[in-house]
Amino acid sequence: MPTSGMSDFRWSPPGPAMLFCPADRPERYNKAAERADVVILDLEDAVAPDRREAAREALVANQLDPDRTIVRINASTTGEARRDLAAIAETTYRVVMVAKAQTADEVARTEMQTIALIETPLGAVNVNEIAAAPNVIGLMWGAEDLVAGLGGSSSRFSPDEPRAGTYRDLPRYVRAAVRLAAAANDRFAVDAVHLDIDDVEGLRDEVLDAVALGYHATACIHPSQVVTIRDAYRPTAEQIEWATALVTAADDHSGVFTHDGKMIDGPVLNQARAVLTRAGC
Repeated sequence: MPTSGMSDFRWSPPGPAMLFCPADRPERYNKAAERADVVILDLEDAVAPDRREAAREALVANQLDPDRTIVRINASTTGEARRDLAAIAETTYRVVMVAKAQTADEVARTEMQTIALIETPLGAVNVNEIAAAPNVIGLMWGAEDLVAGLGGSSSRFSPDEPRAGTYRDLPRYVRAAVRLAAAANDRFAVDAVHLDIDDVEGLRDEVLDAVALGYHATACIHPSQVVTIRDAYRPTAEQIEWATALVTAADDHSGVFTHDGKMIDGPVLNQARAVLTRAGC
């Protein structure tokens, strides 16, 4: 198995928009890289089983920038995963995403820097242990496989139900659990894809919520979603002004202080610093 991905260097997303690209469509690789911050070359669900060998060959023959590329491999308990890793060993890629991650031991088998994709009931139950695995650098979650594993039929409320278009309570719970486990173990967190490509407003609302919860990035399935994701992660001028003023004012105080009539303490300052970090300040 490849070991080149394990080093003192820990990869993190260089930007918030992570675009899936089928690995058996090499003609799309460069286009995806031009549009998104990170490309997720997909050897799993986006590729038909009889096309996976061709996908691996394309992966090896058409390499992108490894600093901006992730390879999603099949579930680590399968022979497909072993073949995926053998192909990756012939590339310069060092970060993989493990589909349907269920236990820490399974994820550790990659021997690479790994983003664990939590999208099964067992994976959701074990999310804290998975996040703590030494080769795990980040977590992502997925709603559709999760609901299918529950025997359910829909991750979101239908148009004729209250809260139309938003996640049902159990997917929202897993989304929160993934964010908590990532933070508790100092891992980054990636929010799930928004499958309705035409629902730009719904995507924006979802990304703004992810930003408010400290998610580091959002995955997407279409290049048109990249702009919406980037815009939502980018702080507004008003937010940057607020954060800058707050951090500057803190230089003159050693503890809790009042700013513009509001009490400012450590947690509020940390929120301001997070805004400046997202703004690149």
